[in-house]
Amino acid sequence: MKPVQKRELVTFLQTGFRISERRAAEVIQLSRSSLRYRSAARDQTALRMRLRDLAAARVRYGYRRLHVLLRREGWRVNHKRVYRLYRLEGLGLRLKHRRKGISAGRVVAPPATKPNERWAMDFMTDSLYAGRRFRMLTLVDTATRECPAIEVGQSLTGPRVVAVLNRLKATRGLPNVISVDNGPECISKVLDAWAHEHGIQLEFSRPGTPTDNPYIEAFNGRFRDACLDQHWFASLEDARQTIERWRLDYNHERPHSALGNRTPAAVLASWTPAPDGQLGKGITQPLECAGSRRNAVS
Repeated sequence: MKPVQKRELVTFLQTGFRISERRAAEVIQLSRSSLRYRSAARDQTALRMRLRDLAAARVRYGYRRLHVLLRREGWRVNHKRVYRLYRLEGLGLRLKHRRKGISAGRVVAPPATKPNERWAMDFMTDSLYAGRRFRMLTLVDTATRECPAIEVGQSLTGPRVVAVLNRLKATRGLPNVISVDNGPECISKVLDAWAHEHGIQLEFSRPGTPTDNPYIEAFNGRFRDACLDQHWFASLEDARQTIERWRLDYNHERPHSALGNRTPAAVLASWTPAPDGQLGKGITQPLECAGSRRNAVS
């Protein structure tokens, strides 16, 4: 039993049985110095209220990312205090424990060293409130962890995928390699012809081996956990607007442990354009030095 609980019991015995403080402390086996102790710590009410507000707005953030957000706002607090208050407020995440599957050999691609060197692409599905299904095309730059676009539609065919990539070509350029799976859209003749025309290599993962494309799988899990599972979409347009707001927040606000708790937008901004118009090397520290290999796809 904690001293705080023992102090409450002493007060209960004093008022309920009309006994002295000394006698109540003896019964509870609490020293009188501990009984009369008053904490000299500063009041943490404002910090606890702000921590609750942040956790309510970002329900899938753990205490470490909440600590980064607090530091950005100017709170001079370390992660140990945030963790203690995080536990006191009962804000711990309910994690899912997945069954361990059969381990398969993993093909690790060489890490990207600059933006637009390698992208990862995949498809996801979800449903509207009435049960109508829709699909999403997700893209991730594996160097900066930036999500260039999330395309939402009832049907995403090969020509629709090419249209999205052409739109990105005009706004931020194209990568050298795109990692994809073996879905029908990825192996379509339209996408293959477009990749050949633009000199882009389509790198296919092995069938039934999603670990060959870990960056997009990690992003998709985060996207479903923090956005799709947290919203109820009334229409396809509502889904587009909500997902786009989440994408912008992911790129510009969410701290990434593998990037030294910076945002993808901050990492991209630290690169300067090269004379040929492509993104050049201008970052102050290597992309992979800020995080360990264990959280390399965080």
